[in-house]
Amino acid sequence: MSGTSLDGLDIALCEFEFAKKWNFKIEKATTIQYSDYWISQLSNAHQLSGFDLTNLNKEFGRFIGTSVKEFLNNLNTTVDFIASHGHTIFHQPEKQLTLQIGDGAEISAITNIKTVSDFRTLDVALGGQGAPLVPIGDELLFSDYDYCINIGGFANISFKKDNDRFAYDICPANITLNYFAQKLNKEFDKDGLLGQKGKVNKDLLKALNEIDYYNLNYPKSLGREWINSTFTPLTLNSNISLSDTMSTLYEHISEQISKSINNNQAKVLITGGGAYNKYLIKLIKEKTTSEIITPTEEIIEYKEALIFAFLGLLRINGQINTLASVTGAKRDSSGGIIFLNQANKTTRL
Repeated sequence: MSGTSLDGLDIALCEFEFAKKWNFKIEKATTIQYSDYWISQLSNAHQLSGFDLTNLNKEFGRFIGTSVKEFLNNLNTTVDFIASHGHTIFHQPEKQLTLQIGDGAEISAITNIKTVSDFRTLDVALGGQGAPLVPIGDELLFSDYDYCINIGGFANISFKKDNDRFAYDICPANITLNYFAQKLNKEFDKDGLLGQKGKVNKDLLKALNEIDYYNLNYPKSLGREWINSTFTPLTLNSNISLSDTMSTLYEHISEQISKSINNNQAKVLITGGGAYNKYLIKLIKEKTTSEIITPTEEIIEYKEALIFAFLGLLRINGQINTLASVTGAKRDSSGGIIFLNQANKTTRL
């Protein structure tokens, strides 16, 4: 799993068992921090020519394959398959366009392991958002919670209503907080300490809360392009200090997240890097009477990797792994390209 906040490549060894319901265990997990080279390559990939982007797709696939192979070299275990999300470069579902790089053929060839990749494009071809995909895992692995919220580059939510699962991207989160933290010479805002130093600017907060996206009905999703065209310009044109901008962003994010929780007595699971941000969690708790639960470090950091492993399992078993109620597609589907690596021959299914 590689997320929009560019924290690194998450690798998780997972085991699944079905006994009346699905159970899971994360056997071992790690994050390969991105070098300056990979941060630069992935950040600027949307500006590359077709040839150079195709080359980067292959190169990043080799990086993933090599990283997984090294991870497995230290383990005495047999792996059934690899499920790889890749890294999102373009996401414009309104144009039926989404692209995650990290070629599955390269991963399969390097590891000699069956590989599932490219999970989003079928849903987009069916008229869906291609995102979020994690809700099928929320439905089958984390059903004890009324809401599952992941705070990564974007904050997204998943919940059940009238026997259907729904989900959508709530708002930008770490992708924009990290951007301004880096302007203050910090890689990220640990515990929200930078955000606490400033004051909320009411004009900027009002402008952010009035962005049209927040009035759209779900299903809906966000991408880097929207950040660049709609969100960031408001923050850069606000003529206030960086500290005040960050403080306002925290207020905005916590307001949008709390508004998305409609049940005041709900159990809410929060995962992703934002779950470590003490200030952000504090603000969310102040704005809702629901029970906000942050789980173990293992689930906070690797829930998305775990669920993409689960998506791969469902795909290999020919079961639905993408819900139309979540994405708005014409129908449920089983997304993902499978590369079978057998007898030194890789076959694309």
